[in-house]
Amino acid sequence: MRKGVLHCHSTYSDGEFSLEELRAIFVAAGCQFACVTDHADSVDAETLASYTDECEQRSDAAFRFIAGLEYTCRNRLHVLGYGSTVLIDSTDPQEVIRRIRAAGGVAVIAHPRDDAFARIETFETLPDGIETWNSKYDGRYAPRPGTFALLARLKARRPDMTAFFGQDLHWKAQYRGLFTEVECETADRASVLGALRSGAYAGVKDRLRLPSSGEVAPDLLARFARAHRRSQLIRRAIKQGEAWADGIGVMLPSAMKAHLRRIF
Repeated sequence: MRKGVLHCHSTYSDGEFSLEELRAIFVAAGCQFACVTDHADSVDAETLASYTDECEQRSDAAFRFIAGLEYTCRNRLHVLGYGSTVLIDSTDPQEVIRRIRAAGGVAVIAHPRDDAFARIETFETLPDGIETWNSKYDGRYAPRPGTFALLARLKARRPDMTAFFGQDLHWKAQYRGLFTEVECETADRASVLGALRSGAYAGVKDRLRLPSSGEVAPDLLARFARAHRRSQLIRRAIKQGEAWADGIGVMLPSAMKAHLRRIF
């Protein structure tokens, strides 16, 4: 098994870490690869070439960057193109999915909002997977059980769809303890993408291991639901506190905000 990170951003788009810093952080965490997905709408052809070149230059036998892009589609949908570095002149999520696949990438709907579930279920072209746990969007403690239910409904039409687990890493103070272990002999681009495409991987956080099938025991889903509700209540209270402070002209220390980001 090869340990790595899915869905992270660098200074080539809106991430706070350079590729050099990301490599050092992930190697220290025992990772052998990282699928970087900087935002497609933040780069032009020249920047994209620099991005892919640096990903290659900072890769070796010990650690590999797999360059990809995150595509912003209409209706606030985001599609991750793992291994896809083509600029796509469409905001139709189904067309984006098709183009990612044509480029040899793996197409995954990122952090789908609850109010987008019904729309996703109308797609004729389904993605390779759904990001069932995004530790930035959902929080570090638990994913939303509803996202696993969405995947189960979609699998009735496309049984080979899988669950993905991404950090969505942007900030230096952000939690980064959600990993993916892929089953392959080496962590080269073709092997990692092949494992992701075939479902030969698992999401890993501490002692928790989640299968790519997205099939989770009911008692664990219930535990996720309770933990997610608590986390969301705390995060909402923090946002309300920040808004209140801004309203009375009080600036919360950046160190405090960074600490809260790391916790929640």
